[in-house]
Amino acid sequence: MKPDFDKMPRAELRAYVLAHREDIEALRILMSRRNPNAKQYKFPDTEEGWQQMEEVFRRKIEGEE
Repeated sequence: MKPDFDKMPRAELRAYVLAHREDIEALRILMSRRNPNAKQYKFPDTEEGWQQMEEVFRRKIEGEE
């Protein structure tokens, strides 16, 4: 029996998704709860777009942004 994802706090749902990465339903519910004001990046699906996205991730990981 699956947990009731709608009643789970966000942190608990996130931990569940990390432990059960194959559970698409849980992932969808977690993604539906994301902050509507979060910054969104739209890169074209090209080699250049992938490079730009990798650069943004690198800067975020290194704390530059």
